[in-house]
Amino acid sequence: MDSNCFIRPATDADSEALFDICLKTANGGQDASALYSDPHLPGYIWSVPYLKFAGDFAFVLVQDGRTVGYVVGVPDTNQFDRDLAASWWPFVRQQIAGLAPARARDADVIERIENPRSGTPWLQDDYPAHLHINILPGLQASGWGRRMINTELEALRNHGVGAVHLGVDPNNEGARGFYRHLGFSELERDGAVAFAMRIDGGSR
Repeated sequence: MDSNCFIRPATDADSEALFDICLKTANGGQDASALYSDPHLPGYIWSVPYLKFAGDFAFVLVQDGRTVGYVVGVPDTNQFDRDLAASWWPFVRQQIAGLAPARARDADVIERIENPRSGTPWLQDDYPAHLHINILPGLQASGWGRRMINTELEALRNHGVGAVHLGVDPNNEGARGFYRHLGFSELERDGAVAFAMRIDGGSR
């Protein structure tokens, strides 16, 4: 494990790093820069709103002074969606006004911004919290992912959260193996892949 790395709470100053890391990992864990017309598009959905609206559950991985990964989460997915509907999506829609889909993933993200859903609807009643983690490709499989997930789960558990879920790109076999190894249960429905875990009482 790289001793030049450490985990710390995220701050507003990390916003651009979260946008960048989200873009550089949005293609099944690999760089998706060529797939989006606006480099902020994936981060508008999967990273920065968590920093803005659930900052107590946002952490970054730093290597030699550079932010190289993040884990973000929310204790209550339904409440988070209400907060974003009121205060985040109207801002984002202004930012992308007039953007015509021109690259492979543009249309999907624009649709997600117009019709947002931050968690996995069929899981969030039983597993109300959800999280996202991304680490730049050079540090994936380094052992830091496990430490970041544990940091997030501890924060959620300390907040009284009993269960958490997350979605995974079905094509990202590395991520699927990672979550299985951590003790998450893998669930599939209608072609979507998700993982879930009970975290109350300190048990996995």
